[in-house]
Amino acid sequence: MGGSQVNQALIRLYFEVRDGLRDPVAAWAKLTGNADSYRRARGERRVPLDDGTAAELAAAAIVHTAAEHGADRVAALATAPLARVVGGLGGAVLTEHPCAPEQVLGPCFAGPKADDWARQAYVLLWGENNRMVRTADTPSVIAGRYKGQKVVAIGTHPTRLSDETLVVRPGTDGALAMAMGHVLLKEFFLDRSPFAGHAMEHTDLPFLVRLREREGAYVPGGLTGEACDRLSLYGGESVEVLLPRFDDGPRVLRRGVPVRLDGGEPVTTVFDLLLAVYGVSRPGLPGSWPDGYEDRREPYTPAWQEAYTGVAASRALKTARELGVTAEKTGGRCVIVPGRLETPHADTAYRAMLALLVLTGCGNGWAQASAPGIPLVPYLCLHACGEDRADVGALSWALAEGLFERRTSRSVLLEAVESGWPMAPPPLVLALPRPIYPLPPEVDLLIGPDEHCDLSPPDPELVAGAVTRLSGPAAPAEPGGTRESGRMRLLVDHAWMHEYGEALPTYRPPGQGIPLKPTQLVRPG
Repeated sequence: MGGSQVNQALIRLYFEVRDGLRDPVAAWAKLTGNADSYRRARGERRVPLDDGTAAELAAAAIVHTAAEHGADRVAALATAPLARVVGGLGGAVLTEHPCAPEQVLGPCFAGPKADDWARQAYVLLWGENNRMVRTADTPSVIAGRYKGQKVVAIGTHPTRLSDETLVVRPGTDGALAMAMGHVLLKEFFLDRSPFAGHAMEHTDLPFLVRLREREGAYVPGGLTGEACDRLSLYGGESVEVLLPRFDDGPRVLRRGVPVRLDGGEPVTTVFDLLLAVYGVSRPGLPGSWPDGYEDRREPYTPAWQEAYTGVAASRALKTARELGVTAEKTGGRCVIVPGRLETPHADTAYRAMLALLVLTGCGNGWAQASAPGIPLVPYLCLHACGEDRADVGALSWALAEGLFERRTSRSVLLEAVESGWPMAPPPLVLALPRPIYPLPPEVDLLIGPDEHCDLSPPDPELVAGAVTRLSGPAAPAEPGGTRESGRMRLLVDHAWMHEYGEALPTYRPPGQGIPLKPTQLVRPG
């Protein structure tokens, strides 16, 4: 690796102190002991620095900060070269991964391994970073193609690595996913049911949900904690439920679900609610339902999504059928490779995409492993931003309880942290792979690629060795990436999810978002 670069004033001060103390950690402690004068001295241009000294400087800052202030005052973005070193010490690893996979699949899902790629029979490259596919995965995708693997790219641009490309309008991916879910529920659960056994054993679809009276009908409440002995209660009494609709509103969908009484309260199953949400009709149930796949008025049919995404209804239908048939024939060897979605409601769109895997028994098919850590956006919102002016209540659904009325993102975040939601304190050492702003204001050492940073990223192996030399071996971090027992959940049963009308899959069109959407804070219970 080539030489590093360091802030000229910082390295001059460091050498002055180190040469007198002969102890890099003590030198860093003395250097930053007077924080005000130290920070005022920074800001000069960066100059070259040899790798060994750069690693020593970073290690001294990390070791002193962890010992004196706590390991969680050392932070690194998960994609930064020093993230493994920071995580091994118990520091704060900041992640940009979406929260939706944890909410649906659980907190410790592993996803397919690199050598599993060639075994996948059907691959959906879904999102903006999949125009060329991540470089590390490209050979595996190509290897799978020789074995008959089909690759479909979904995004705003075509890709050369796919057999087909569905070009969607920016921010409308969730509409396509909902329409595909409509087809899967109709053809692979009602017309015939090849995935019923998987759904009963591995998902929350047979779980019972309380219904609460509201405006002459009912709205979904919380789970009862009990599972039914079948997916549906269809065949007995039914009631009308009110469900959120955001494509034309916010408004309310009126659909019917079968019910039974439980302790005097009507209950239905998650599966019955899901059919109502997606608009998959059954004879005798009240409410307003689509007439078929060609109905453009009622969500979420293939024809309905066409007006939003620009994807022909026939192609949405074809892709959904291919996914379902392939999953059935291969025992779930289908995968979605998620990329960046151009919408402030990406978390909602990701849940609609994840639902496709849950319904088809492909629970290990989300090609992005769980990333334990501190979400970056809330971290910056709490430590780098002042009070914001966002009205997070504006995103609530039409029949919400008013939990977020006239609340700001930051106030909701502070409430979540006070209630025990994990959050690291502000960093004193922060390692970044790219410029990110705003930054926490009182960082002693900012390691990153641009001129605003004190030090360019040193060789992580050299830093790890220097950390061990200066502090002794650290206890190994807890291994992760193994799947916890439990069911995949299509109903995220949390008061905040119900407040936003996002407890079940839905579609929110692109539009003005907010810096921190409270649903991003919900973690699996």
